[in-house]
Amino acid sequence: MNPLALYLHIPFCKSKCLYCDFYSLSRGEETMDRYCAALSRHLAAWAPRAAGYTVDTVYFGGGTPSYLGHARLASLLETVFRHYRVDPGAEITLEANPDSVGGRGSAAALRAAGFNRVSLGLQSADDGELRAVGRVHTFAQATQAVEDLRAGGFDNLSLDLIYGLPGQELAGWGRTLERTADLGPDHLSCYGLKVEEGTPLWRMRDSLDLPDDDLQADMYLDTVERLARRGYRQYEISNFARPGRESRHNLKYWQLAPYAGFGPGAHSDFGGERYACVRDLEAYCRGIESDGDVLEQRTTISRRERAVEYLMLGLRTVQGVSGQEFTAVAGLPFAPVETALAPFQGWGLAQRENGRWRLTPRGFLVSNQIIWAVLEAI
Repeated sequence: MNPLALYLHIPFCKSKCLYCDFYSLSRGEETMDRYCAALSRHLAAWAPRAAGYTVDTVYFGGGTPSYLGHARLASLLETVFRHYRVDPGAEITLEANPDSVGGRGSAAALRAAGFNRVSLGLQSADDGELRAVGRVHTFAQATQAVEDLRAGGFDNLSLDLIYGLPGQELAGWGRTLERTADLGPDHLSCYGLKVEEGTPLWRMRDSLDLPDDDLQADMYLDTVERLARRGYRQYEISNFARPGRESRHNLKYWQLAPYAGFGPGAHSDFGGERYACVRDLEAYCRGIESDGDVLEQRTTISRRERAVEYLMLGLRTVQGVSGQEFTAVAGLPFAPVETALAPFQGWGLAQRENGRWRLTPRGFLVSNQIIWAVLEAI
């Protein structure tokens, strides 16, 4: 059976963070039950297309999925189990915020329902930094949430952090990394803050004391070195894990594996097509309830587009890219790619090992420029 990843988008948040440009809505409790019913109906209706597949990862993302409460989440996961062939060892991840984990009883209920991995949005260990970007929890709450999840039976826990926050200095970021690593997570995602157009942070940008690009670069390199000392291996630009704890779901995206997304704004790559659901909660629910079309984008993926994706995504990972894989995906010679990467090897930004090319940590800092040079070569 071919492997398949499922993504379920939960677009509800207690409040909207100032930097967030994902599709999500503040509050919305009155719509949750209707939405869960629509999402379940969508999952059931699409399931026949997955008849030849085994689901080996399921990811509840958002938004803040934990804000739904454990009963609704358990019901949605039961819908997946009922309509899809799910591998007994599947990785089933729930995104959560520290303030909505719900205590040890809720954590135990989620674990009993089948969730076996939690990605907790910590973002910073400094309460002032959290307030500056509209986070509604404290570091003490995050610490308690970690304890509750461990007590509830979760032995695979990821923590998300953001560097480059307003007023943040290199030493402060180092303290956040150390305090977070002291919590003993199995996985860490560390993202540089991006001030996206249209967000509240974008409108405030001129009045914010934001770290410049050089300081963000120093924070990134400090992250790689500090986490390596704490036993976390970097396997993608922003992701670090203890051995065997890499995010299997996210690896699907980077390795061009098929995935199906459900919910407003969710994307899919399945059957040689890429498509996305309408980015509107009301339109999504109405469309599912009337057995209508909820897709707003649909394109067939050409072989050349796959070649571009392979290089763009593969060069984000520590595994990198190889000539054999590239030729299998693209049907093109790999020599121009090697020619484009060779100068970056001389500058210490890329390296070739055992027939594979990958970027170094300093190369990751300028990955967009390197990838652009490689794409021009093909």
